[in-house]
Amino acid sequence: MPRPETLKGRNKPEPFNKWLIFSLVAVGIFMSTLDGSIVNVALPTIMAELDVPITTVKWVVVIYLLTISSLLLSFGRLSDMWGRRWVYSRGLAVFSLGSLLCGLAPGALWLIAARAIQGVGAAMIMACTPALVVDVFPAAERGRALGMVGTVVAGGLTMGPALGGMLLQFFPWQVIFYINVPVGIAAALATLRVLKPESETTSPETFDWPGSILLAVSFTALLTVLSRSSEWGYLSLPTLALAGVFVVSAVFLVRQEARTRHPIVEPALFSIRLFSVSIATAVTLYISLFTSTFMMPFYLVNPAGFPAAKTGAVLVIPFFFLFILAPFAGAMSDRIGSRLLCTLGMCILTFSLISFTWMPASTNIWPVAWRLALSGMGVATFTSPNSAAAMSAVTPQRRGIAAALVATARNFGMVFGVAIAAVIFNVSFQKASGGQSLQNYHHGMEAAFMTGFHHAMLCGAVVAALGALLSALRGKEKKIRRKITARP
Repeated sequence: MPRPETLKGRNKPEPFNKWLIFSLVAVGIFMSTLDGSIVNVALPTIMAELDVPITTVKWVVVIYLLTISSLLLSFGRLSDMWGRRWVYSRGLAVFSLGSLLCGLAPGALWLIAARAIQGVGAAMIMACTPALVVDVFPAAERGRALGMVGTVVAGGLTMGPALGGMLLQFFPWQVIFYINVPVGIAAALATLRVLKPESETTSPETFDWPGSILLAVSFTALLTVLSRSSEWGYLSLPTLALAGVFVVSAVFLVRQEARTRHPIVEPALFSIRLFSVSIATAVTLYISLFTSTFMMPFYLVNPAGFPAAKTGAVLVIPFFFLFILAPFAGAMSDRIGSRLLCTLGMCILTFSLISFTWMPASTNIWPVAWRLALSGMGVATFTSPNSAAAMSAVTPQRRGIAAALVATARNFGMVFGVAIAAVIFNVSFQKASGGQSLQNYHHGMEAAFMTGFHHAMLCGAVVAALGALLSALRGKEKKIRRKITARP
């Protein structure tokens, strides 16, 4: 299949346009992250109005995350072949179409299918955003620019619940989807106008469609098993069947990628030490972070006894520090590199999680608040320098797939962190409580709850410590960047 645009001979925008392009990127990032968090607030309303059980309505969230995770690498590869402009502008259009269909949904199945379409658009957007930023900012400013991207992500995650709650007070739930439509269409048209088309080459690469399909199947099966096996049972038929699908599709994927001329992910990328370590440490960060992110609402509602509004306010704390500190960490990485900052960030996160292992059950907000603040500081110190290191370690022709791998590491870490926290907590809680159910929580379960909570946090701390060790072992950045710059 011929590609409409490629990266060779890229017409880079004028320097004064870089902030305009950043603004377009920020719109896409903000919409896709906001939509991932704003829907959670509306789930009880959607469940009541569509008259469906919670086991059905949860797929409104799950299908969005699964679709994004399964397609990120394929769209990252396409952006390297066809150009960021082509993929990003159409991603905004698809996301807007999915939002419109969500608002028009007459029933749950329609809504779930429309959320899948939204997920396709979000995957196209997320696969391009870091590469678009790196393409237009000089090396000396990339850390700061990617830090500001982290600020936009934190803003979307933070504002989602608050904006969703405000809209639901005055409007029906469909409005949370309709607001994306005009913004997305306007951003798509602006992208086509601001970004210049990239020129054609005489030897276009081909897209590996069989590999893309096998990749989507294997990722979907794996992430579904990780997120649902504790609910279905680890030896249940659905769990074993999906595990079998993952193994078979993964084997065929490896064979396909080994014999195709232009694989979705080039194995040579992982021979670059700085890049491979950056991806691995990103996975450890999000596993450890989402161990606490998953467990905290249960702690705040049950042993702490916080009302819903107070719980939501407390959970904003780490994202607030990410919002404030990420640009500064990114700017600092432009001067001193990523190794020290990433190692420091993972150490701070490790200490935060360890401190949760001795935290007693309390109705006081401060023991939780300072620990969550430390967590946010650690994540903010790590993310921007790590992303800048990963994106700077590859050639411009491979930044699309590099950006997609960074995003895939994030999504995989999130899902795996939730899964491992759920398993460890459930096993510990069941053993300590004598087989009682958390759904019927009462004060007598407090000791058993805190045992499971402490064990889950300890696991997250161990993963974070591993991430700190890996960060310290990454290569010398300046030397690697010189090698990358010297490549044809």
